Amino acid sequence: MPITLCPCFGDRDTSAVDQADRDPVLLVSGMGGSILNSKPKGFGFTTRVWVRFFLADLEFRKKIWSVYNPDTGYTESLDKKSEIVVPEDDHGLYAIDILDPSLFTKCIHLTEVYHFHDMIDMLVGCGYKKGTTLFGYGYDFRQSNRIAKLMEGLKAKLETAYKASGGRKVNLISHSMGGIMILCFLSLHRDDFLKYVNKWICLACPFQGAPGCINDSLLTGLEFVDGFESYFFVSRWTMHQLLVECPSIYEMLPNADYKWKKQPEVLVWRKQTKEDGESNISLETYGPVQCASLFDEALKNNELSYDGKTISLPFNHDIFEWATGTRKVINNAKLPDGFSFYNIYGTALDTPFDCCYGSQESPIEDLTDICHTMPEYTYVDGDGTVPSESAKADGLEAIARVGVTAAHRELLRNERVFELIKKWLGVEPTGTKKYKTSKVADVDPIKPMVL
Repeated sequence: MPITLCPCFGDRDTSAVDQADRDPVLLVSGMGGSILNSKPKGFGFTTRVWVRFFLADLEFRKKIWSVYNPDTGYTESLDKKSEIVVPEDDHGLYAIDILDPSLFTKCIHLTEVYHFHDMIDMLVGCGYKKGTTLFGYGYDFRQSNRIAKLMEGLKAKLETAYKASGGRKVNLISHSMGGIMILCFLSLHRDDFLKYVNKWICLACPFQGAPGCINDSLLTGLEFVDGFESYFFVSRWTMHQLLVECPSIYEMLPNADYKWKKQPEVLVWRKQTKEDGESNISLETYGPVQCASLFDEALKNNELSYDGKTISLPFNHDIFEWATGTRKVINNAKLPDGFSFYNIYGTALDTPFDCCYGSQESPIEDLTDICHTMPEYTYVDGDGTVPSESAKADGLEAIARVGVTAAHRELLRNERVFELIKKWLGVEPTGTKKYKTSKVADVDPIKPMVL
């Protein structure tokens, strides 16, 4: 009988599960879905900077705040004494399993940081073996989805899985922004895709963007946790300063060329005072094309202090131009004839679509004040983060598109999703041993985010 160090952790021994004859599976995470470590360039200890709950905001500011380098196309950390790395332990699965694998998080079994955890358990229970037929790909999600380092990393992981399984093609399962990366790989490395990939099961991908969440992320940031727990996590403002310099975020802005049922908008109740002292209050509307001018004005004074220096972080036109190029790359992605592609999207949840700042009673005079204003949303159907309209609009020949009633991250542990995955992979559980977990703690839920 296996020994468990603490009843908080349950029993994850898989030795009793029969290892079946399986094609390899590679799990690909999305935005915020990988552990990020800060590794000193000289001597010192490697520390986890994403995700963590204790000293989270302090470590985040010190180690992961970044600026975009237009000469290289990479977002580079302000801390020049360390580098951001993704752990490769457990054949890439560790980085996307439990995003905060601390004793505290495991003891309370905080559901939202148990990322691919349940899916990994399900696949192991169906006969997949880590390092032979089951692998994970976590990556530096600050970067562009088409940047060379991420593309090369995905190719290397596919090649590893292909060789480890005896030359079998790989089945991809992606979550959220991971689907955007796979489209970039398909477009830019088509020969490698044809060589290594067998099937692709896509979950909750913002194919045409995530209008409400991404527009507001660029203007005011993101906050993952409400209530008391928020004091232990990265603040909304701290996250905002990173996202303004992240190509991956710009690449998920709403697609201006897509024919939406209704164009997503950012609305601003604006008060403007004339020279004669008279004021006028009006509702200004910005569509996907016009939003760049709004971002320009709202973020023109945005700055942070780092190591005694003030660093300006306005709306980044270099990144915006790069992201426009990424959209062209995505549009050029075409699946091979006869390829098996499946799309699962979340439905039945209110999902932010339009953002409105200010009100008729309390209008905004200076657009820079938007960055300190919480929006009111109008909602559409989706998973709470990605509208179902965007997630369904893959532009690909799909064998099946299935809507599942679940939130963005919940799709990674949803039983209906698991049944669909097992059906499409053609597998069933091979043993009777089940993974025992502790009861989920009653805490404030982590907010949905594009991951």
